[in-house]
Amino acid sequence: MKTGLRWLGVVGAVVLAGVGLGYAGVPAMAGHALGDALGAAGLVVKRVEITGLKHMDRLTVYSAALDQETMAMPLVDLSAIREKLLRYGWIADARVSRRLPDTLLVDIVERTPAAIWQNQGKLMLVDGGGVPLEPVRFDHMPDLPLVVGPDANMQVAALTRLIQAAPSLKAMWSGATWVGGRRWDVHFQSGETLALPEGEAEAHAAITKFARMDQAASLLGRGFLRFDMRVPGKIYARTAAEPGKVAAPIAPPASEAPPIPPPGATAPRDAT
Repeated sequence: MKTGLRWLGVVGAVVLAGVGLGYAGVPAMAGHALGDALGAAGLVVKRVEITGLKHMDRLTVYSAALDQETMAMPLVDLSAIREKLLRYGWIADARVSRRLPDTLLVDIVERTPAAIWQNQGKLMLVDGGGVPLEPVRFDHMPDLPLVVGPDANMQVAALTRLIQAAPSLKAMWSGATWVGGRRWDVHFQSGETLALPEGEAEAHAAITKFARMDQAASLLGRGFLRFDMRVPGKIYARTAAEPGKVAAPIAPPASEAPPIPPPGATAPRDAT
């Protein structure tokens, strides 16, 4: 407590000296004099303590904190440091404060990675709101949902809800393509694609039904290439392309109506 009061007394005396010079009509001199006096008193930034970092590069935070016109502690612009930090995708929020005599405290709140966004041949880690965090290498992809296509990053929260609607399929997901800015094509590790209808409620109902049918009849891994549920009340299936290879017959439970049309049935023609 005594140490804190002593430093407050020093700061107060120096600031009063600077104010006096300002009233004398020499504001620039006042600023320099104030900075020199504070430095002489030991009130200069010597350390930066950072908390909350898990992914963000620590050196980047140091650089933002120390990039100042003056290192005199009371003159360091805390708001400017915070604004610099918020320009980085990883940082959702930042709190910057002083601890006299010589330490800046920087508390970082990082965003949480939620998906990998693939667009124009590039991979980008994004959070639940679609904010880009950092590039991802194809050979070092984290275990997160893959979303593909323009603006697919802005649909991560909706895709997360879709995955949660069919937990039995979660282990089989390999990614999802946002098609035409209005609906999903879901891709499974076994090679199939499931075309879902437009609208979140409609997509949830479709994938929930598909999950029940898969549990009852093992649709995935049977040689199908594509399932199409865009038409209300209907499910179309496309078989494997290899000559002579026919998918095993499907016998959906009686409670599920209508059944999948036989191989070769024509699905709705829709480029998206």
